[in-house]
Amino acid sequence: MEALIAKFRIGQVVKHRKYPFRGVIYDVDPVFANTEEWWLAIPADVRPIKEQPFYHLFAENADTEYVAYVSEQNLLPDDTGVPLRHPQVRGQFTRAKDGTYRLRGTSPH
Repeated sequence: MEALIAKFRIGQVVKHRKYPFRGVIYDVDPVFANTEEWWLAIPADVRPIKEQPFYHLFAENADTEYVAYVSEQNLLPDDTGVPLRHPQVRGQFTRAKDGTYRLRGTSPH
């Protein structure tokens, strides 16, 4: 199988295309790497294809914070600049003045 190029990067803030949540990417799988049970639990009419990048997010909605696993086809960039409140973000990332997130221990480029 040909390697797929991820559209989004670690540290990028994204929002879901259909559901009201947003988050910061902390890991990327080049293709689906979750369980078959997880995939089958998604209703067939909205189930994403497996042959695309999937993103691990520190996600949040109006009510709570959680970890999400989302296909590339369901993500859009979130350019609001609003800081994330997810408690794990501060442990993994530093937030730059321009609103972007960088993994702790990495230098800006």
